[in-house]
Parts: sequence; structure tokens; C-alpha cells
Amino acid sequence: MTRPVTVGVDGSSESMAAVDWAAREATLRGVPLRIVHAWLWQPLDVPVVQDREVQAQSANAVLLEAETRVSDRYPDLSVTAEVVPDAAVSALLTEADRAGMVVLGSRGHGAIAGFLLGSYGQQVIANATRPVVSVRVRDGQVHEPDGGEVVVGQQGEAEDSDAVLGFAFEAAAARGATVRAVRAWSLPPIFAYSPSSMCLADESGGLEPFERKTLEQALAPWREKFPAVPVIAHVEIGSAGQVLLSAAARAQLLVLGRRVRRSPVGTRIGSVAHAALHHARCPVAVVPHA
Repeated sequence: MTRPVTVGVDGSSESMAAVDWAAREATLRGVPLRIVHAWLWQPLDVPVVQDREVQAQSANAVLLEAETRVSDRYPDLSVTAEVVPDAAVSALLTEADRAGMVVLGSRGHGAIAGFLLGSYGQQVIANATRPVVSVRVRDGQVHEPDGGEVVVGQQGEAEDSDAVLGFAFEAAAARGATVRAVRAWSLPPIFAYSPSSMCLADESGGLEPFERKTLEQALAPWREKFPAVPVIAHVEIGSAGQVLLSAAARAQLLVLGRRVRRSPVGTRIGSVAHAALHHARCPVAVVPHA
């Protein structure tokens, strides 16, 4: 990946933690870091209205704080920073089109279910054309233990998960980490599997060996491309969300896919990614794929 790692900042402690994670990620991958702050002039609906210059100074101060934070910790990292004259979601989606990934901060699990990630973050993840990483912040810290694995969820056929596995292997190679590829499965209803799929399962010796074989087929080209990256093929019966959250309990990063498609109610993140974004302790990367 030669495109920059782009991180959105808004002055919150969560976004500053995201800046730290993004700077480290850019350093590990040997790519530039881009810091953006979206700001549009609009008078505030309060008795004392801030003028344009005051708001502009505030926006620039947010950007300067983030840029200074990075330059102090990563003096050799190539950094650009810009105040983007656009609404937050629109600005970040535009930035995503030319980035290798977009990084956002999240406060994680709290008392108000459904609003933990933030509406802006959910819209960006659901619509971005590039991977979006949600960086979990707990007590002011990002949970990314040294020595932890890069956990990636694999589902469907091999071609369905190429983009997701590719992102996970690149992340693991940059960190010197192990990839744990997780395929969760469950016993199907009696009529759920077609006769042809049941025949394939029988030829593989049963449902679990069939799932394991499918996972290994998906992993094969990535094992070849990244021979130095250790790989654990993890097949487990159970809910995909629960299996992945358990596997990622001490992970450095959890990587999931998001199928790019439109539903009658608009673009969705997906139930598994939604659960991971709200409950995983580590940063979560959501990778769009066809």
C-alpha cells in the first residue's frame, strides 16, 4: 500500500488516540500520514455567536495539536495536515477515495447502545470505498497488546474474502504478527443446504472438515504471497460475532469485511461488523469488498 493513512480529527481525546494509532500504522507500512479536520463556517445557534475568524482559529488549533503530536513522536514520518471545507462525513468519504485507509476514533462500549461509535463514524464505515479502522479508546488508551495476533474473519468462497485477507496479511507483515483466520459456522436448517453443497460436504468428510477445507483454499494464495507470516486457521462452530470477539480478545487488530451493496433502507455495515465495532477491545478494520 503506497496511499497514505488518513486520520480524521475533531479535537476529542478519542480522535487524538486515533492520530497516535494512524501515525504508528503509517510508520510500520512506510507510507505518509494525512491528518484532516472537516470544518464549514456556520454561525452557532447560541446567544453569543462566534464569528468566522474565531471558529477558523479553533479548527486550525485542532489540526496543529494533532500535527505537533505526531511530529514529536515520529519525526521521520511524512505528514500533511489540512482543514477541509466540508461536512465531516462528506469530507472523510472523499478522503477515503484517495487513501489506503481511513482511521477514526471511538470511545467503545458505553451506556447508550447504538450510539457508541457515533453517527459520523457509522456513515463513513458504511459508505467508504477503502478500509476504515475504528480505534477503540478505553481510559484514554488504545488496546493493542504487543505480541497479539491480527484476527481476520473469512466467509464465503475464496474470491469473496480476497480484499479482507489481503489487508490482514499486510497488517500482520508490517507488525511481524501472526494471522489468525477465523471461519465460524453453524449447523444449517434441514433444507438450508442444497443437495450439491451437501455432496461437497460429504466428500470432505463432514461439515466441519468442509468448512476447514474452504478456509484453507482461501488462505492458500496469501500463505504463498506472505511466506514469513505465521498463520493459524481457526474453524469454530457458533455465532460469527461471538466467535470473532472471543478470538480477538487479545488481538492487535480485528479485520472484517463489508459487502458493498445497497439495500432498500440504504447502505449497512452488517451485523457481525456492527457487533465487533461496538464490543471488540482492539482496533477494528472494516474492508469493503464486492
